[in-house]
Amino acid sequence: MQAMVLRARGTPLIMEQRPDPVPGAGEIRIRVEACAVCRTDLHIIDGELPRVHYPIVPGHEIVGIVDALGAGPGTLAIGQRVGIPWLGKTCGYCEYCQTFRENLCDAPTFTGYDRDGGFATQVVAEAAFAILRSVSMRPTSSVAL
Repeated sequence: MQAMVLRARGTPLIMEQRPDPVPGAGEIRIRVEACAVCRTDLHIIDGELPRVHYPIVPGHEIVGIVDALGAGPGTLAIGQRVGIPWLGKTCGYCEYCQTFRENLCDAPTFTGYDRDGGFATQVVAEAAFAILRSVSMRPTSSVAL
């Protein structure tokens, strides 16, 4: 795969050829179709956020097609289009996770910050945090939009 890699604070991203990532248990691999640039990505590149572990592939506003599944039960299938957000994983055990407020988790992992993101041709993500489009995006009324 190809990836745009940040090797150090404030440096340009470098195109690298890497082996295709392999999803682990509970993970999926996505063939990236699009990845937006968020202001958070720029904060990471500019070194304005703490704890960045270099090298890192930024990018967390990802849309792509599932092309590999890790071991374990899951609800996603190869060929499905999914979105991968900033919140990449949570602990599952803290008060917030236990009360369906994972966005406040005490020990989160973030896409493109703690784990490689979508400025690449492929990315591995936690299947439980992938967003599957489940409703039609077409307008439901006859009013012209």
